[in-house]
Amino acid sequence: MLHGRTAIITGGAQGIGLAIAQTFAGHGARVVLGDLDEAHVKEAATALPGPAIGVGCDVTVAANVDGLIKAALDAFGTVDIMVNNAGITRDATMRKMTEDQFDQVIAIHLRGTWNGTRSAAWYMREHGGGSIINMSSISGKVGFVGQTNYSAAKAGIVGLTKAAAKEVAHLGVRVNAIQPGLIRTAMTEAMPPKVWDQKMAEIPMQRAGDPHEIASVALFYASDMSSYMTGTVAEVTGGRYM
Repeated sequence: MLHGRTAIITGGAQGIGLAIAQTFAGHGARVVLGDLDEAHVKEAATALPGPAIGVGCDVTVAANVDGLIKAALDAFGTVDIMVNNAGITRDATMRKMTEDQFDQVIAIHLRGTWNGTRSAAWYMREHGGGSIINMSSISGKVGFVGQTNYSAAKAGIVGLTKAAAKEVAHLGVRVNAIQPGLIRTAMTEAMPPKVWDQKMAEIPMQRAGDPHEIASVALFYASDMSSYMTGTVAEVTGGRYM
């Protein structure tokens, strides 16, 4: 489905980002992984089933993201797909959250996604189009206690996605977003059992999702199967908060 295309995935060293990379590579894409942990991301790239490189990248720094685009062009000659997935959590109630915890989450999620969207769109609009996929969260739809920073950032990504989609649609660049629910990753499995059980009780399908179930939706958005879709938001939540 992605034969001959080059995909960049930020936050690609583990979790959902790595699952997307594995799925894309399995469908013929050449993959460029970006991650703050340079050693880890290079190691992850070598394990993919196809042409791939890993690049150290701080998505909050525009020059770093531009460098990621350049690395893809130098290695593979094109950029066809951009997945803005890098993220962190710094959960705390408003009373306890520091300004630094708020700023870190906003910077990595929201500014990082803006940097990736802007840089990829700049190239794609001049070279026949492409697909940009931004990772939001169900937290951006409903808001969760202890996540005023994360919920704000993830809601902002939806607004950014829709605005960017309108700007570049006529140039063949599509911009869509995915809102995962509870996905079984190292980050979510570190939750206290009581919190995990509470979240599970909200899911009609009565299970957490697997990272590859997010990756399959990213594959749909990256491929020609979604060629007439832009500015959309796919909820991948097992029915949670439908």
